[in-house]
Amino acid sequence: MAEDSASTEHFTDEEYAFLRFARYGELPAPVLPSEMVEEVKTDQPHIVLEQAFDARQWGEAGRFL
Repeated sequence: MAEDSASTEHFTDEEYAFLRFARYGELPAPVLPSEMVEEVKTDQPHIVLEQAFDARQWGEAGRFL
């Protein structure tokens, strides 16, 4: 499979910068270190609950022993 070199476009850095701006717009201003805050995790740790169905108590057929 040969590539057609006539259909391949080559852009300069300035053209790539313009295409990025046209597609994504302007980047937001960077966050200053004085504006940063520390994140505190408040989620509870994952707790494994006991299973509601205990095969030893109910047996293989699902009947209470």
